[in-house]
Amino acid sequence: MAKRRRKLLVPEAHEGMEQLKGNVMKRDGYSVMDDNPNEVKYEVAKELNIPLQHGRNGHLTSEQAGKIGGQIGGRMVKELIKMAQQSLNKQ
Repeated sequence: MAKRRRKLLVPEAHEGMEQLKGNVMKRDGYSVMDDNPNEVKYEVAKELNIPLQHGRNGHLTSEQAGKIGGQIGGRMVKELIKMAQQSLNKQ
């Protein structure tokens, strides 16, 4: 099966999304490197007792990978919804 890559609809938003990831995860108590917020996934995996390693992780199940991504992405979505609600309330 071919590897899927999720791409942002607006590629220019990549840096902003990475910054959002870092800010959200820092606020929730994770140590996040400012220059590479994507590294927080290893801390999340360790917390969930999932053996995520740098490089290929073909040994992980879909459920394990989803738990890692869900922890991060879920927090980001909640923050984006909160931001949208605040923006609507200002109008």
